[in-house]
This record gives sequence, structure tokens and C-alpha cells, in this order.
Amino acid sequence: MNKVSSWARIKCAIVFIVFMIFSIGPVPVTSMIGLFVVIYRPNWFKKLVLTIYADKDG
Repeated sequence: MNKVSSWARIKCAIVFIVFMIFSIGPVPVTSMIGLFVVIYRPNWFKKLVLTIYADKDG
């Protein structure tokens, strides 16, 4: 596995764990960020996905 890809996966996992902790309160943080990504399709999200799957063939 690629080092860059592994580090990106670890960072994403940590961020999702933090979001799960914050979502216990009255504001659904993860859903709002997901809606933002779907509506605005930010460039950072595409770069993140490409980094995570950088070690895949094809």
C-alpha cells in the first residue's frame, strides 16, 4: 500500500470519528458536510478521493 494513500485513509478515519462524536449533539455535522460536498463538489474532495485511491490499478 502507498504511504500517501495510507496516511490519507488514516486522516479520513480520524476526521470521521471526530464527526461521529460531534454528531451526538443536536447538530448533524456529518450530514451537513455531505450535503455541502454533493451540492458544491469542492476541488479538495476530488483531490482527497484521488489520494485515497492512488494505489489502485486501473
